[in-house]
Amino acid sequence: MSGFNSIAWLPLCAGATGVGLVFSFLLLRRRGAVAAMRLVAWSLLPMAAYLTGALNALWTIGSTAVSFVTSLVFNPLTWAGVALAGVSVVLFMVSGVIRARRLSAAAPAAQEASAAPARPAAEKKPGRTAPAAKPAIAQQKPKTNDDDFSDIEDILKRRGIS
Repeated sequence: MSGFNSIAWLPLCAGATGVGLVFSFLLLRRRGAVAAMRLVAWSLLPMAAYLTGALNALWTIGSTAVSFVTSLVFNPLTWAGVALAGVSVVLFMVSGVIRARRLSAAAPAAQEASAAPARPAAEKKPGRTAPAAKPAIAQQKPKTNDDDFSDIEDILKRRGIS
């Protein structure tokens, strides 16, 4: 009978908390109050887990994890499952690489299709007007001034801010 109920948890948790409190007192004298308070906080956790009933949940989680690991290590059927999971991951990665290559190969063809000649003006709908073309930005003169703010001043002048 090695279950949760076969262990006397109250004395065990109270003992762990008591030992931690004694060590925290010794730590208070050696390192100061901050280190001692941190150890007191850790020392109170076993008793708090027992009193709240969280110890049973922690026991269940721990025993489930241990049984999973032992079944993983000692069961060949489980190793077959791990191998299938690995094959699945490899297939996902290979299919992603192939898909990326196909998309990159299709991108130049899509750019050529989008570069088809525009419709003539006669095909445009009669009710719509074409938006006015934006004026091209005048070419900038080469800068001879080594001032750090000269490029900022140029930007402000182009925007009409002075």
